[in-house]
Amino acid sequence: MKRLASFTAQHMALVATMIAVLIPFSMASTTACAQTYQQTAPRPWSSNVIIPQTYRMSTAANYNVHVTGVSADVSIVEQVATTTMQVHLSNPTDQDQVAEIVIPVPEGAVVKGFTFEGNKDEPTTELLSKLEARKTFEAIVAKLKDPALLEFAGLNLIRSSVFPVPAKGTQKVEVIYEHLLTADGDRVDYVLPRSGSVMYDTPWKVKVNIRSKRSITTAYSPSHSIQTRQFNENQIMALVEESATATPGAFQLSYLLKQGAVSASMFAYPDADNKGGYFLLLAGTGKKEFAKTDEVPIKRDIVLVIDRSGSMRGKKIEQAREAARQVVEGLKFGESFNIITYSDEITKFSEQAVVKDKKSIKKAIAFLDAIVARGGTNLHEALKRSLQIEPGEATLPITMFLTDGLPTVGETSELAIRKLASDENPHSRRVFTFGVGYDVNTPLLDKIATTTRAFSTFVLPGQDVEAKVATVFKGLDGPIISNPELQVVTANGKPTSRVSNLLPNSIPDLYSGDQLVVLGRYRGKRPLRFELDGNFRGEQRTFRFEFDIRESAKTSNAFVARLWASRRIASLTDTIRDLGATQLAAVVAANVSKPAQQQTLTSKKNPLMLASAAPAMPSATEQRIREMVDEIVSLSTEFGILTEYTSFLAEEGIDFSDKDAISKRANANYYDRAVGCRVGVGSVNQELNNSLQRGQSKLNVTNAYWTADMKRATITNVQQCNSGAYFRRGERWISNSLVEKENDVKPDRTIEFESKEYYELVWDLVELNRQQEMTLEGEILIKLGDESILITKGKK
Repeated sequence: MKRLASFTAQHMALVATMIAVLIPFSMASTTACAQTYQQTAPRPWSSNVIIPQTYRMSTAANYNVHVTGVSADVSIVEQVATTTMQVHLSNPTDQDQVAEIVIPVPEGAVVKGFTFEGNKDEPTTELLSKLEARKTFEAIVAKLKDPALLEFAGLNLIRSSVFPVPAKGTQKVEVIYEHLLTADGDRVDYVLPRSGSVMYDTPWKVKVNIRSKRSITTAYSPSHSIQTRQFNENQIMALVEESATATPGAFQLSYLLKQGAVSASMFAYPDADNKGGYFLLLAGTGKKEFAKTDEVPIKRDIVLVIDRSGSMRGKKIEQAREAARQVVEGLKFGESFNIITYSDEITKFSEQAVVKDKKSIKKAIAFLDAIVARGGTNLHEALKRSLQIEPGEATLPITMFLTDGLPTVGETSELAIRKLASDENPHSRRVFTFGVGYDVNTPLLDKIATTTRAFSTFVLPGQDVEAKVATVFKGLDGPIISNPELQVVTANGKPTSRVSNLLPNSIPDLYSGDQLVVLGRYRGKRPLRFELDGNFRGEQRTFRFEFDIRESAKTSNAFVARLWASRRIASLTDTIRDLGATQLAAVVAANVSKPAQQQTLTSKKNPLMLASAAPAMPSATEQRIREMVDEIVSLSTEFGILTEYTSFLAEEGIDFSDKDAISKRANANYYDRAVGCRVGVGSVNQELNNSLQRGQSKLNVTNAYWTADMKRATITNVQQCNSGAYFRRGERWISNSLVEKENDVKPDRTIEFESKEYYELVWDLVELNRQQEMTLEGEILIKLGDESILITKGKK
């Protein structure tokens, strides 16, 4: 599929229509700007200039007016975006305050409206040109004595007339602007400017409604967690999740317009030498609602495997029983199923796949109602039996496997159970695992799932088993592409080595409404050609896509490099955790060879904490782990991506020049945690962190993660900027490219805040999309080309 031109005849007609619609607003804004140019001096600023998109939101020294929240309601119709922004303000002082608002907006924006509560006079706005916007940026920075606004240098600005904010009261300001979105082939991009500073914590509620004459395949945000709802093929809604309303950074949203059965687009980010870079392939099949009949292109065959050991007594077994009932009843007529329950013994509902009909459903429910929880956990045999069941004809075989404990009966070796899933799976069943509680071997359950093109889910204490299973089952509706394989080929269809480090390594099956996000590295500037093979709705198909690197590679796509680095770190961490299974086998072997009274590892006491109990690892394995940990540290430093294992890099006293000490500390963390801890709360938190990072498709600018005691942690001493990062050392921020030499580096230049040279540097960085680096508080040591520059700042 060739990339389409950004502007077609249809787009030109759209522009003409938009101009006709917007002329009244454009003339009004032009008049306002013309009046500004005629003035000998800019209109004086009020005592409170509100800039809701920065972390410094007011120019008043005492912050007399506070921004308490922002909501943005966006309507996109045929690439024309209308953004309605409501800014909620409060005045905690005893006196009335006057304020005005400044809104950074994309180039080409046109003001449609400005209102505030209780207004008597007609409120006005100015849409400032780039020249006037530049003067405004510098004027506000001079007044505020803080460079926060410079993050938006290069954008246009909306400046309002003054409005009142009553004493001890609130005010709501509404600004509406409209602009034409850019298209890259079948992809349309929307950006809502916001600060990326880790200090920014004002909640934003964002909702986007999209309508198009062409079918919409999928909506994707690399910046925020979103929920999407597709009303029909031509209308979709995206909503920033409640948990992400305080996430810093510009809100970015892209949507794909349908072009064939599978639509795809590519984002690319160039390396500094422009000889290669990083790419993100986004693909979607669209959402198809199937009728409740046998009209399912790829039918599912689901085997439910339920742990009925003694530890499942009470509420857990009741929830598991109800979850199983929902799955069986939720299958479409003509799809097939089976049920296995296990403790010390294995019980099957049927020896073969059962086609869903009214009679089989009635029998299945009676079977579930008879489940009694007692006995041990023969996990190995239960998994083996589920893999051996022959699926129904022309179906996608799926196993949903639930357990709340460690294997205690039969084969208990982690390596043996992992081998069962990878080597003794004759029907290529996808095994979706569910770990209930903390007493599960999380690396084992995750490996079983990922090896079989599935994923693991962990139900924490207090959470509902039924709800978790139901959520996963709902996502398995309407298989679209099974057994997908992705490769990059030359013009004549042969595999090429121009692409490396594709993540994920194995492409998962695609279901109704799914989107595929693949990241990798590329070399050269020739077009990239992808081939996606798979069983598409019951028929083997190959989909081909071609993208021009020269048009796709942009410095504004820095999120691509960072997402790749995050997934690469997760992949390396998973490999290190996998090696822990080998170490566990060594512990078991050493333990069982001891006299009974000296054994510390038994079926009743199995903490799986290996760091102190394990024999020494083979030197080759130790060397392999060391190399992977060193690569993780290197990626963490380059991109500012820290995890629970490398969070110590944000500590003030860390000497980055002492690579040996850093390597030893990181290795110790990985041995103690990733290798040594395989069960309990300290293992569950690792699996949650790793699974999120492994499939990461949105930025994590605050480096948020779950700690070993399941508390949420964020890091504020590291700031991700563009594709690089800055580390805070006292009152100075140091570029990742200089942090290893911070004790020896002597700046080539020192530039004072607000000097002429300072602003020249700002606008040089705007050309490179690096202006965010100038907004950090305190001194900044940056690297520009071969030059190191120290920016000093006076006290506010």
